[in-house]
Amino acid sequence: MTILRQPTRAGVRDAAEKIARILPPTPLFVAEIRGIAVAFKAESLQPVGAFKIRGAWHRLTAIPEATRARGVVAFSSGNHAQGVAWAARRLGIAATIVMPSDAPRTKRDATLALGAEVVAYDRATESREAIAARLAKARGATLVPSFDDPWIIEGQGSAGIEAHAQMAALGLGSPSRIVVPCGGGGLAAGVALAVRDAAITVVEPEGWDDMRRSLEASWIEPVGPNPPPTACDSLQTQRVSPLTFDVLSRRDATGVAVSEAETAAAQRWAAERLRLVIEPGGAVALAALLAGKVHPEPGLLVILSGGNVDRAAYAAVLAA
Repeated sequence: MTILRQPTRAGVRDAAEKIARILPPTPLFVAEIRGIAVAFKAESLQPVGAFKIRGAWHRLTAIPEATRARGVVAFSSGNHAQGVAWAARRLGIAATIVMPSDAPRTKRDATLALGAEVVAYDRATESREAIAARLAKARGATLVPSFDDPWIIEGQGSAGIEAHAQMAALGLGSPSRIVVPCGGGGLAAGVALAVRDAAITVVEPEGWDDMRRSLEASWIEPVGPNPPPTACDSLQTQRVSPLTFDVLSRRDATGVAVSEAETAAAQRWAAERLRLVIEPGGAVALAALLAGKVHPEPGLLVILSGGNVDRAAYAAVLAA
């Protein structure tokens, strides 16, 4: 993919204005953690159940009218898929999504229900990027990556613009640190552009913490061979992009990894304390806080990035 430009804070502001015209802000919850008031941004309450609707809307609305008729192609395990499908349907654009064959059925069904075509692939043996690129080239369609795109990054950053204003309105001041779930880093990079004075901490599942290792090494480190299974299907990115890595490394972002047990405990806490359904990948930032890997401090903002759960798996987590 040829990158024509870098994501910018001005682009994030433009995205926030676009999104404010079609969607209300997602709620900001406040709860005490070890005596400190912590803000929680509930992106799980978006129309598609995740923040991905932001980047999808900003990206698809930037496609010239003449090009929209040829459609868009994206790749995703489910949340980006639904965001692109939602935006495409609203704009009258045909959408094709390349999804892993083991994607949660609820995410696949929701993507189909939004009118998108789904092309399945084997996550272990096939490259979703290569499949999507071939489809886009054959159809003359616009390729819409899940994080390796300046418009996508800017769109995701609109969550930071919203949260900053909401915290100020509640008397919580400006965010001092923002804790963000991280797969490819689009949300974290966008928020880093949006809120320049906050420290950024990305959180990934153990064994899939390539952004953490990349930030520590000062160069991109891919996920190692035979990574462990994880319930965080939305965070199974094999390699972060230069775009997201560059933004986060320039902001001196840090990273931590959380276990499957810590993630499940965070899902239960969110249900009991916030009355929110949070999927595993959407709960990892909260997991880092509850596990003591991130410490509560005034101005702390935790992003709950998605709530598209597999019902059986979620029931098992709550029953544990």
